[in-house]
Amino acid sequence: MSGERLQSRHWLGKGSAGLILGFGLALALSGWFAWLGPDGIDGGGGGKIQFVMWLVAPLWCAVFSLVFLFRSSLRAWLWLGAANALAFAALAALRAQAG
Repeated sequence: MSGERLQSRHWLGKGSAGLILGFGLALALSGWFAWLGPDGIDGGGGGKIQFVMWLVAPLWCAVFSLVFLFRSSLRAWLWLGAANALAFAALAALRAQAG
């Protein structure tokens, strides 16, 4: 276990990482569900569209609340930035494969 303690001086950086990068990650993950969910991107009718739209909020809240577990704001930005890059790359690959 490292000797570094959680400090309140990192809250602004962590909060902004969760706000900005968490939203992007939530969008990418809901996009995954839209493409990989039942009947693909075109299936499910209006119910699936509504579900995917409302899925963004709980995913964003989950990321935003868990971001405060990082030891520093730099780690939060780097890890969430990498997660966003991977999530959007996988979403682009899904879209390219399907269409």
